[in-house]
Amino acid sequence: MYTLLLSIIYLSFISLGLPDSLLGAAWPVMRLQFGAPLPWAGGVTMIIAGGTICSSLLSERLTRRLGTRVVTTVSVLMTAAALAGFSTASAFWMLCVWAIPYGLGAGAVDAALNNYVALHYSSRHMSWLHSFWGVGALISPYVMSWALRHATWHTGYRTVSMIQFGIAALLLLTASLWRLHKTQEEKTAQRPAVGIKGALRIPGVPTMLMAFFAYCSAEAITMLWTCSYLVSVRGIAPETAAAFASLFYIGMTAGRMAAGFITDKLGDRTLIRLGGAVAMLGTVLIALPVGADIWALGGFVLVGLGCAPVYPSIIHSTPGLFGAHNSQAIIGIQMASAYTGSTFLPPLFGLVAGRFGLRLMPYVMFAFFAVMLLLIERTYRGASA
Repeated sequence: MYTLLLSIIYLSFISLGLPDSLLGAAWPVMRLQFGAPLPWAGGVTMIIAGGTICSSLLSERLTRRLGTRVVTTVSVLMTAAALAGFSTASAFWMLCVWAIPYGLGAGAVDAALNNYVALHYSSRHMSWLHSFWGVGALISPYVMSWALRHATWHTGYRTVSMIQFGIAALLLLTASLWRLHKTQEEKTAQRPAVGIKGALRIPGVPTMLMAFFAYCSAEAITMLWTCSYLVSVRGIAPETAAAFASLFYIGMTAGRMAAGFITDKLGDRTLIRLGGAVAMLGTVLIALPVGADIWALGGFVLVGLGCAPVYPSIIHSTPGLFGAHNSQAIIGIQMASAYTGSTFLPPLFGLVAGRFGLRLMPYVMFAFFAVMLLLIERTYRGASA
């Protein structure tokens, strides 16, 4: 029973990643059909992010009232329905409408599942589960590529929607498995709700949120601007740079799989320190003023490896630092902080880079990682005071 429930949770994490890269893969074709400018994709992602932030902040109230299983199942159904809606869109405004339930579903399930795993499973499973999110994010572009070759982008969205509906059906059929940890949820539900204000008053929580914001900003900047950096600064051909941009994702996914084998021995705090240091070393290699591209390419791999344990380790450490009864409220705010950083900082950096040049990128990444490490240390000191 324990193993089967864990398998269902792993599958749920794949479902979290499945929709995330669909829009980027399909947008070059979609925008031609809609007559939409290239930047309008950012409008859809902003609507999704807004819904995600709102549902993340409401996750404590929803989970206390409905339980993790119900929140997860309903959220997966919402994203499946939204993706089905995307597949029927014939105008840009329809994408914007369907982006609302998509964002609301994504934020609630993300916060609920992360808290559930942080409470009931070891750190290695948190690391491996987040690598399975990467598996989902890697699968969907291939699904869309197949759809574009053999049908239309509508088929790509419809296919992923059907997969999501299948996962939701499996969650409904395995409802009894979630009773394994029901006692803990019932105890938490009997306590007064912490709420956003209550969570922010807990020593160490504000610095933890700022650290998470800094980390997610650095990660998102790397994801969005790596290809442009390689083309503009290193002079690599665009088609080659697009392939090399995957080095960061490969480093992160492989790093999370590897981290799962050592995280229980080293602990969350050590892994965050180690990951931040490796990521900073990667930015130094990227910035080296040498002619050979291998240093910069190796640097992006190192940044991915360094980022790998940070996100899951911060989440997993939350119940231990602040108490199991506080963790759902705090993790919900963490998710909101993460999405805020990853949504707004990459375009802001784009404006700065447009004025001062993309050579700033590794220095900005270094600064964010350094701030993250400093704030994490303050968090641990504040939480233990």
